[in-house]
Amino acid sequence: MPELHSIVCMKITPKPEEIRVDPQTMLLDRETARSEINPPDMNALEMALVLKDQHGGRVSVLSMGPPFFEPYLRVGLAMGADWVYLLSDRKFAGADTLATTYTLVQGIKQIGEFDLIFCGEESSDGATGQVPPGLAEWLDIGQLTLINLLEISDRQQFARGRREVKGGYEILEVPLPAVVSVKTASNEPRFMDYDRKPWAFSGDNITVWTSADLDLDPQLIGLPGSPTIVTGLADAPIRGRRRRFVTGRPDEIAQKLADLIGEAL
Repeated sequence: MPELHSIVCMKITPKPEEIRVDPQTMLLDRETARSEINPPDMNALEMALVLKDQHGGRVSVLSMGPPFFEPYLRVGLAMGADWVYLLSDRKFAGADTLATTYTLVQGIKQIGEFDLIFCGEESSDGATGQVPPGLAEWLDIGQLTLINLLEISDRQQFARGRREVKGGYEILEVPLPAVVSVKTASNEPRFMDYDRKPWAFSGDNITVWTSADLDLDPQLIGLPGSPTIVTGLADAPIRGRRRRFVTGRPDEIAQKLADLIGEAL
């Protein structure tokens, strides 16, 4: 039986409360924001590591972004992943989900054969949820979306996932290879293994590829490859909470409150 190989797509995002948009370029300004591993991607990594615990094999982490992503990605190695691939090039900047998925797929093809690609359901900075189905479309393979539990058949031919729906859950099955998007907070990501930590942060377990290494079409990456354009920025209106002050004797206040509640209902 061949070795099970899972690839986890991991994004490093600015903390949501610190996100700013450059009014000139209409792009995210990361300079003043602290970064973190996109929380749903941690759930995706944990699901891949559980399968590795059960079936053996290996887990690769794939990311696209600047060099400062490296220390964050090494956390994945300390948790149990086997190798990190970072796609890093200024030409990738400004990519929307179409250009991002094209670039990630070329990285996946460069990595080689795989059984599963795991993604968090969405990123905290974009929240489109378009990357997992985009990868499946580029690769022309099946997908399971918003999964909170996953099993692999004994002969590693199928993946069977559970997805919560209103009033219960549904079981979905797809042949391998496949893309799996993992529901946020569907599991508890493990802590780093401190026995692995020295190796994880040693510096010889990350492969960095540029656009030239992947032989990418320059018109399909970064801003040139992104049909989605931010044309304007506006502050969302702040809706004040409605307040009513009630005075009087306790019995009067009680009656007024009852009347107000009745009106609201």
